[in-house]
Amino acid sequence: MLGKFFKKPADSMGGRIPPGQTLTARFPVLTYGPTQHYAPQDVQVRVFGLAREQAFTWADLLALPQTTLTYDIHCVTHWSKLDTTWTGVRVVDLLAALELDPAATHVMVHSVGGYTTNLSLEDFTRPENLLAHTFEGQPLSAEHGGPLRLVVPHLYFWKSAKWLSGLEFLPADAPGFWEKNGYHMRGDPFKKQRYDDDP
Repeated sequence: MLGKFFKKPADSMGGRIPPGQTLTARFPVLTYGPTQHYAPQDVQVRVFGLAREQAFTWADLLALPQTTLTYDIHCVTHWSKLDTTWTGVRVVDLLAALELDPAATHVMVHSVGGYTTNLSLEDFTRPENLLAHTFEGQPLSAEHGGPLRLVVPHLYFWKSAKWLSGLEFLPADAPGFWEKNGYHMRGDPFKKQRYDDDP
């Protein structure tokens, strides 16, 4: 739907906008199930599966290096938002504190409320990915996944799980919530990988 909130990308966007997307200056709220509300002090990210089991508290995460990055994000519902700025812990900096089994090839991301989504280790460990707690200089709101969410900007945003609670390392790919319900196992917006029958 085009209107005052969405517009077609200009030809001068230089390949930043995936096919079939429209631009928005807003940040639409899309969530399956109820918004989760809890204090930052209650954040706990459990690491398990093919990794030494451990849990990171809010204080643990803030003690790790903090990084601010700006990038474009793309939703499977056809909107893209440019130049969004996030602050948090880079996945690669978190991984430096983990002990992974060499057999791990994928990760199942778990959220408070039961949501899950899958990522290959290759997609998960890209240097731009964040465990984000701040958006545009402000604490991340609950509606957008605060206190803590994953941000994986090169894939459709359903892969950027809100209300992060766990990272389960796996020896093979497995579908998460939306993947079990017909979404693509990877979700590359530039390949229009929306549904499980897309190439």
